[in-house]
Amino acid sequence: MSDLLRAPAELKYAEELDWLESVDDGPKPFSWRLSPKMVRLFILGSERADGLDREISQKWFGDRSFVERSIVTLASDRGLLLIGDPGTGKSWLAELLSAAISRNSTLVVQGTAGTTEDHIKYSWNVSMVIAKGQSRESMIPSPIMTAMEAGSIGRFEELTRSTSDVQDALISILSEKYISVPELGSDQDSDNIVFAKPGFSVIATANSRDRGVNDLSSALKRRFNFVRIPVVTNKKSEAEIVRFRTEELLRRHQIELDVPPTLLDVLLQSFADLRASSAAAGSDDEKLESALSTAEQIGVLEDAILHSNFFGERALTAHALAASLVGSLARREPEDLAILNKYLHGVVEPRSKEEGGSWPEFLQGGRDAIANLS
Repeated sequence: MSDLLRAPAELKYAEELDWLESVDDGPKPFSWRLSPKMVRLFILGSERADGLDREISQKWFGDRSFVERSIVTLASDRGLLLIGDPGTGKSWLAELLSAAISRNSTLVVQGTAGTTEDHIKYSWNVSMVIAKGQSRESMIPSPIMTAMEAGSIGRFEELTRSTSDVQDALISILSEKYISVPELGSDQDSDNIVFAKPGFSVIATANSRDRGVNDLSSALKRRFNFVRIPVVTNKKSEAEIVRFRTEELLRRHQIELDVPPTLLDVLLQSFADLRASSAAAGSDDEKLESALSTAEQIGVLEDAILHSNFFGERALTAHALAASLVGSLARREPEDLAILNKYLHGVVEPRSKEEGGSWPEFLQGGRDAIANLS
């Protein structure tokens, strides 16, 4: 696994999943590898009250009710739609659910404007069709069809970015639980229908900021249970997420570099300030283009850590953190630079005078970064 740039959850946490499976005596729906309680425990981590002989790490940070509703939905015959702003952990939760339930989170279709019906149904190996004709052997099943045949979880990322034709094809799969292959003939013995096995379900994600791109039809909405994942605003929870992801980065790059708690507080407060400013803005021109999500916060910190490790003094500084924040969030010029400059002068400068600490260096780092980009 060390030679993989990013291992899927079922490989990354294989030891935990094996152990949980070995001690799991709860009832399992369909072909699930773990019981619903163990799925929840794998995702949210163990507590002392669980009475386990080993600790299970927490992998997704959010309201427990979102995870429980997701698990209950997948145990029914309905699809699960995780919807929320960018960077709220929808895809990560979908991957963890698939890994715990099916031990396979890689049956994924990525929704784009170019996604076609073939991507969710099947296509053909042209050379085999020319040589031997159309048959099950020359058919290339989609990840969704593979999940149907295996009785496992299929994933559909960014559902609202796919066209209405693709969405309509998904309606049939979710309601009928089979895919017809008319090219194989109409004989009952011709194996021209692929039926879903018990345990099959679909986890889709949708970006709430994409509303209006390709809105879901009422028919498709009825086939899904919606779980809305909000932006994390609780500082304690957000700090846990950022710390968890940062520790993964440091281990992956084998970097020995401390993230001072004071600098983590500066980062969290900065994002909280910018979110409040965005919420109070009167127009889109007064808002940063960034969603200011936890994922973007992690990206800012990772960028600062890597820059400090490779080009700095192998120690994270407030100056490097501010430079990373400006570089990551200034996507439109001059609008975003003006917003960030206003924030530095209106909020960070008074705070640096009143509180001191890391704020004066953070202020100078932000000013230098804006000057370099202007």
